[in-house]
Amino acid sequence: MPYRAPVSEHEFLLREVVGFDRVAATDLFAEASPETVSAILAEAGKLSDEVMAPVNRNGDLHPAKLENGVVRTSPGFAEGWKAIAEGGWVGISGSPEYGGMGLPMAVTTAVNDMMSGACLSLQLCPLLTHGQIEALEHHASDELKDLYLPKLNSGEWTGTMNLTEPHAGSDVGALSSKAVPNGDGTYAVSGQKIFISWGDHDVAENIVHLVLARLPDGVPGTKGISLFLVPKYLPDENGKPGVANTLKVVSLEHKLGLHGSPTCVMEFDGAKGWLVGHEHGGMAAMFTMMNNARLGVGTQGVGAAEGAYQHALAFAMERKQGKTPLSGKPEGTGTIVDHADVRRMLITMKADILAARAIALACAVAIDMTKATGDADWSARAALLTPLAKAFGTDTGMAVAETGVQIHGGMGFIEETGAAQYARDVRVTAIYEGTNGIQAMDLVARKMMDGGEAAFRLLDEIQGHAETVRGTLPELAEAVWQSAETLREAVEWLVGQEMNERFAGAVPFARAFARVLGGHYHLKAAAAEPAGPRVKLAAFYVNRLLPEHESLLQSARAGAEGLYAISTDDLAA
Repeated sequence: MPYRAPVSEHEFLLREVVGFDRVAATDLFAEASPETVSAILAEAGKLSDEVMAPVNRNGDLHPAKLENGVVRTSPGFAEGWKAIAEGGWVGISGSPEYGGMGLPMAVTTAVNDMMSGACLSLQLCPLLTHGQIEALEHHASDELKDLYLPKLNSGEWTGTMNLTEPHAGSDVGALSSKAVPNGDGTYAVSGQKIFISWGDHDVAENIVHLVLARLPDGVPGTKGISLFLVPKYLPDENGKPGVANTLKVVSLEHKLGLHGSPTCVMEFDGAKGWLVGHEHGGMAAMFTMMNNARLGVGTQGVGAAEGAYQHALAFAMERKQGKTPLSGKPEGTGTIVDHADVRRMLITMKADILAARAIALACAVAIDMTKATGDADWSARAALLTPLAKAFGTDTGMAVAETGVQIHGGMGFIEETGAAQYARDVRVTAIYEGTNGIQAMDLVARKMMDGGEAAFRLLDEIQGHAETVRGTLPELAEAVWQSAETLREAVEWLVGQEMNERFAGAVPFARAFARVLGGHYHLKAAAAEPAGPRVKLAAFYVNRLLPEHESLLQSARAGAEGLYAISTDDLAA
């Protein structure tokens, strides 16, 4: 079964579960009517199915290569990028003032999801460019905006993010890249960066790098870092790519997966760059791009999960193996989809995909409402949901892809079936744009600086909705209500703890929070179609997956003492 973008699922979740109608009711996004959104999603689905999915395997079997200093992409990727660019999908949420479509982030998230399921390696290129567009819109000078944003929105040029250095991984403040003023308003940027996704390629005519570096008077740590725009080719007087800048690709990383996405080691040798934002304000500017990318990466996880699920389901529907007692078919004629354990795995995959997808879309809705209204509560909601969308979306992507291999059995371990590619490709999503452990720490630290108020407002909504559907779905509503109450008690405990106590249980706390949110969104989906199959799926989630939140919260409250009771010598013994 070839990949089919879940267009109708996104329409349903936007309409019935995550409250997209509130976005469409704002003046800013008034043109995002149901009919318009449906047409956009249908076109994105067609692009995903017919253009991107067919080149997905090429990216794995024929990786990007560095030849004579130039990166050559996988077969079909250049044509795929051209279709993405000409369709306007690069600038989908960019400002119309600079050639973007100005669509809500919720619509962009749905599109990113479908494209990720089709070809994760290729989708990463527009995802990075989306983030750069937003960073420049917020922080760049008018001169830089006028020159670069139209090219980025059109897909003529692509964008990258250059943070990591060989000696400084997640500790960005330890970077050693330097920027020296040239005396004419530009800067000479020098240093080496690693893990630069789509740092070089042959699908667009220019590549725009956003590079973190330290000015001569920059203090140590993150407060002394500035952000610079450094193009591969310096634009000429007509805004066309001119002479080459003094930067190069040193090598391509040899990776576990995502082979179609060229991950570069970049060397900047006095390359000409322009300051983005204020001097020493680079982290604030870069976080605009990173927060956009964190939701995008969580969505990548969901999309990859969808692709892996469809792949596994097709195999399970065709593979004949053993006796299937409840299929009603003669022995030897049924397929493995009728085995209880295979059925359990498939339903778990489907249930978790809905939960993770809804969390990502709800986060996007909060971002849209913040932009449209400026309301502080919506801003806090978006901030709270971002680490949850990133961590749970990518955890789900990994779990579903791994389960897909298991459903294939021995054939899943054989590369020809393609099942392993999903597992290898999605694995990095839990690492880049801030590891999932860092996301959890962000949740229990920065996102709880308000004393848990944003979390409590969300829990009030969950319990309020459960109250409204007690009459039609009493058992499901009660279970979701009680899970929110248990989580509320955990939040109350958390905000009273010192930071390392919070960090010790951050990962199980974040997963428990996502589990409860998943129950809420499944309940909303079931309530929207009380006579349909969504009630059965919600019952599966609530009865079999939601109870996990209790043990997770118990682990979250165990504290740090037990972790440090085991010494490094004990670990090495």
